[in-house]
Amino acid sequence: MSSKVQFSHRFAELPQAFYTPVDPQPLDNLKLVVWNDDLAEQFAFSTTSQMTEDNIAAWFGMGENENFQPLAMKYAGHQFGAYNPELGDGRGLLLCEATNTEGEVFDIHLKGAGLTPYSRMGDGRAVLRSSIREYLCSEALAGLGIPTTRALGLVDSETPVYREQVESGAMLLRLARTHIRFGHFEHFFYTNQMAELKLLADKVIEWHFPHVVSETNPYAAFFNCVVDQTAEMIAYWQAYGFAHGVMNTDNMSIIGQTFDFGPFGFLDDYEPGYICNHSDYQGRYAYDQQPRVALWNLSALAHSLSPLIDKSLLEAALGQFETQYSHYFSQLMREKVGLLSKQDGDSELFNDMFDLLKANRVDFTRFFRQLSELDKLGREPVVDLVLDRESASAWLERYQLRCQTEFNDSGEAKSDLERCAAMRKVNPKYILRNYLAQQAIEKAQQGDYGMVRELAELLKHPFDDQPDKEAYAKLPPEWGKKMEISCSS
Repeated sequence: MSSKVQFSHRFAELPQAFYTPVDPQPLDNLKLVVWNDDLAEQFAFSTTSQMTEDNIAAWFGMGENENFQPLAMKYAGHQFGAYNPELGDGRGLLLCEATNTEGEVFDIHLKGAGLTPYSRMGDGRAVLRSSIREYLCSEALAGLGIPTTRALGLVDSETPVYREQVESGAMLLRLARTHIRFGHFEHFFYTNQMAELKLLADKVIEWHFPHVVSETNPYAAFFNCVVDQTAEMIAYWQAYGFAHGVMNTDNMSIIGQTFDFGPFGFLDDYEPGYICNHSDYQGRYAYDQQPRVALWNLSALAHSLSPLIDKSLLEAALGQFETQYSHYFSQLMREKVGLLSKQDGDSELFNDMFDLLKANRVDFTRFFRQLSELDKLGREPVVDLVLDRESASAWLERYQLRCQTEFNDSGEAKSDLERCAAMRKVNPKYILRNYLAQQAIEKAQQGDYGMVRELAELLKHPFDDQPDKEAYAKLPPEWGKKMEISCSS
């Protein structure tokens, strides 16, 4: 760890109603699975080649590190719609903050660090399986340009952890602009700690929304920002076919970053009601329910902020969510299909496209990628994805006629080459399909971390043709589709 790095501990300076100091509990015989050199270099941290045993131990709580001041945050939250006051960092510790080379401050958080006062009936551990999934998915979303936390490093160990079976304990280092959640505000509201509620809002504004300080009502302006940033995050999820799986309010970042990866899944076949969490018996967190749930969660946050913000202002902000979400989603989808101008008939064209994908269970990611390669490959690869070839051909005919009415900045009709080149920058060739993650996990559990590292690098550049990685762009096998994932970790 370089001496040039600037560390801070702003959250630790808050009253202890906000957290409990806790030291990490060691794991046995740490093994470095993967280290994110690209991210490390942004902070002047050690890179993989510099990660000695002592360095690994220092990063993952096994040795002395004067820069860390570990603490477990206290919060609450609504889980599957039911309020739970007994939440907090049950297996993770906020170690400190670090400033990157751009002057941006990020939390450094250690997940799987052992028991805390908020572990409830758990053991405070994380297992290799779930830690690999979080590492890969956070980096996959970052590669796609989706607001997300990031993964810095991951270690395996010989410490046994008991879930459905015995697994190896692991630790994940996570970076985020903040670990403050909707549930932090809920905790102070429902326990009637109004001074702490106000202090938390003041600090969140100071740290993350300083531009609202000069507003007539900074608290209302802050909430407006939270609504807008959450709407944008959800629009990205929907546009890229990402299902989070467990959108409890304690898993909702106050700054609209994708947070706490568990039973997530990317769409394979386009199925709007896709449920990735096998514990989600009612489909509350199905892919097509995510915008609705986000608004529900924002309403829960609004209730917790009601001592600070007038009800009419909260309702006005919530009332803008659907408009904001629709704006962001429409913008993203227009970029994906290369139709940036708004014209009569576009709504029908888009609706018919989604109907075609749904009726024929077309692979979501592959469809848009093939559409972006019409200039190179022609129509056949798109039509081949659709069982009803006649309907696919008819829609493509309408789509290509519509493309002829798009113009560039010079006022000239956009060429297929120009349009498709732009589309390939927003339509990934590679995504983290669950079956790929599972294959990497199974190899890692046997001590082979090569596929984890390979996927981590691949997913940093999801839009690029990577000729030696074509196997990762293949359509999933039938057994690998619609895999439901456990929350257990």
